[in-house]
Amino acid sequence: MTTFAADETIRTRIYLHPGHSTVSVEPALVTTILGSCVSVCLWDDRLRIGGITHYLLPQPISGAADPARFGSTAIRAIAAELTGYGATKLVAKVFGGSTMNSALATTGRDLGSQNVAMAAEELQALGIPVTASDTGGPIGRKLIFQTDDGTAWVKFLERR
Repeated sequence: MTTFAADETIRTRIYLHPGHSTVSVEPALVTTILGSCVSVCLWDDRLRIGGITHYLLPQPISGAADPARFGSTAIRAIAAELTGYGATKLVAKVFGGSTMNSALATTGRDLGSQNVAMAAEELQALGIPVTASDTGGPIGRKLIFQTDDGTAWVKFLERR
């Protein structure tokens, strides 16, 4: 286990792979890389716990059952897990959803836009306010999220 100290808090470091989610009741620093995928970070200020998902598609296709891969199920799953730990005032931060195929950028049918729209739809249905977001655009992002205080950093990736 690797730890990271920032602001004198020791945080476990987690790399979040696409199609996965994590919830932590202990301070954690979660890093992921986003293209058209979206990460929704949920956090409860009172309990200082948080979770993050990195989903690939807005909804399951062809009966696929892995909930962390789809926005329609991943967001609800981490919200339910945090609620199970006693969270009552969740807030969200939303990142990613880049348009990786420029030919689809003007049509609104690109995967990134669909993923971002799903996040907005699910969070609104759950009554969770979005306090920050950085979505869309033509390039990917590196995201770092601290589960204990809700801090998030975004760095744009260079085009090759």
